[in-house]
Amino acid sequence: MLDLNIIRKPIEKELNDFEDKFKSSMKSSVPLLDRITHYIYKSKGKQMRPMFVFFSAKLCGGISESTHRAAALVELLHTASLVHDDVVDDAYERRGFLSINAVWKNKIAVLVGDFLLAKGLLLSVENNEHRVLKIVSDAVQHMSEGELLQIEKVRRLDIVESVYYDIIRQKTASLIASCCASGAASANATDEVVEKMRLFGEYIGMAFQIKDDLLDFALDDIGKPKGIDIKEKKITLPLIYALNNADKAQKRAIINLVKNHNEEPEAVQQVIEFVRNMKGLEYAESKMFEFQKKAFDLISEFPSTESRESLEQLVRFTTERKK
Repeated sequence: MLDLNIIRKPIEKELNDFEDKFKSSMKSSVPLLDRITHYIYKSKGKQMRPMFVFFSAKLCGGISESTHRAAALVELLHTASLVHDDVVDDAYERRGFLSINAVWKNKIAVLVGDFLLAKGLLLSVENNEHRVLKIVSDAVQHMSEGELLQIEKVRRLDIVESVYYDIIRQKTASLIASCCASGAASANATDEVVEKMRLFGEYIGMAFQIKDDLLDFALDDIGKPKGIDIKEKKITLPLIYALNNADKAQKRAIINLVKNHNEEPEAVQQVIEFVRNMKGLEYAESKMFEFQKKAFDLISEFPSTESRESLEQLVRFTTERKK
């Protein structure tokens, strides 16, 4: 399996510098806010989004101060969306840490999300990063629309494959697409190149989300599939394929289990077995590799450089990761 620490080596210095700049971009004169943003920084993820920004910039002309601001903007707006998501979902954990709303309650969490959003907007406007701001703001709009589309469709549990792709394109892929596009824009790439990098990121995001779907059927530490998506009534690609290929009685029975018995371990296990027997996992994996290939085909149009190789490794990582 690919190691993210090895992939990031060519931009190690830039990422370390970015972390200091990102930390300072969240600073506030309000002590409570400073404590919370320090907590957020401490619980940060793998930093994959900044990696996409920096490698894209390097591929398209070079890393600059504008690239650092683009990476900070993406992280600020993304972090704001996660803080708000945890409030909406009543989630009390994020990346192994208690969520902001779990520690400081909903009202403070919403205000912190608003503060981070404002910080991102100010960072862009004060530095005339209007091109990057538009790219990332488009992504935030799509993320909200994708989330609402999913909520609307989950009520009826009748998502067809094309609608599923619309949801994940907006909800997940748009953010990675904005990383690649804003990285290219920060290197003063042409509109044509920026759009090519946006599409490259979109394909990666689609593959990334399908991999997430598949991981929900993988075995956990005690040898049982997680089934979290089923418990949350999320209709994922393996389940969509299985339902589309079942007879009417089977389909009705499985939808009933997901809709009305999603908290029962036996019912969740029954749905998982149904998906496996209907070859839903194999189908989803084949679609994941289709999106991966599209990303490879696009990036192959650029000259063969260390940055291109690193981006290709990041694409592979999205489909080889174990969590």
